[in-house]
Amino acid sequence: MSKITTPRDDGFVIAGKTYHSRLLVGSGKYKGLEETRLATEASGAEIITVAIRRTNIGQNPGEPNLLDVVPPNKYTILPNTAGCYTAEDAVRTCRLARELLDGHKLVKLEVLGDEKTLYPDVVATIEAAETLVKDGFDVMVYTSDDPILAKRLEEIGCCAVMPLAAPIGSGLGVQNKYNLLTIVENATVPILVDAGVGTASDAAIAMELGCDGVLMNTAIAGAKNPVLMASAMKKAIEAGREAHLAGRIPRKRYASASSPVDGTFF
Repeated sequence: MSKITTPRDDGFVIAGKTYHSRLLVGSGKYKGLEETRLATEASGAEIITVAIRRTNIGQNPGEPNLLDVVPPNKYTILPNTAGCYTAEDAVRTCRLARELLDGHKLVKLEVLGDEKTLYPDVVATIEAAETLVKDGFDVMVYTSDDPILAKRLEEIGCCAVMPLAAPIGSGLGVQNKYNLLTIVENATVPILVDAGVGTASDAAIAMELGCDGVLMNTAIAGAKNPVLMASAMKKAIEAGREAHLAGRIPRKRYASASSPVDGTFF
């Protein structure tokens, strides 16, 4: 009998550190810090992304501090550049995060193209990525699902590439499986789906395609019961990963009997 490899046996590496949870979660859009804490714990996530331009992590003394409920000694804090529409703003935001977090180098880069679609500005993303990598940052980068662009960002030196599954916050799920599959097949750095997940089955599909992980926020925080959805997403990520490792059966146009009749005598 084959040995069952569980997700806890199956870590992946980002910027030299091994993580065992392949679910990364955001910290925004919750009703309050207590709900943030409970949902984060239920998700089992080890990496928590934080919008530096929208969240207090110490820059506003006297206000509620996110780090009180997701402490850096328990989680890897991943500052992101959400809300940035130029390469200059994104770079400035990452440098601010480095100051606030005592030299922290791991960041999530996103440079948006417009307010309606929140699609990435890929030209500005490349510009910012080049600057940040040269400045010593470990860059996880949000991008479109273009395989050529994903490879270019890897070649620049990004430590993880994060193509969208669908527009941010849309909940549409994986819209272009074949592009994601191509990105995964050509990558030598972790590929994590970022944006577009709506429910647990979406997360499982991304993992079944071979993605190394999934980052989400709205799908959990916007659910009727965020804590329960966080638990569901944890299980979906684990199930999808195990299914990918197990290897699915080939798709066939016609039926194939579960109990073959070859060699029977009646």
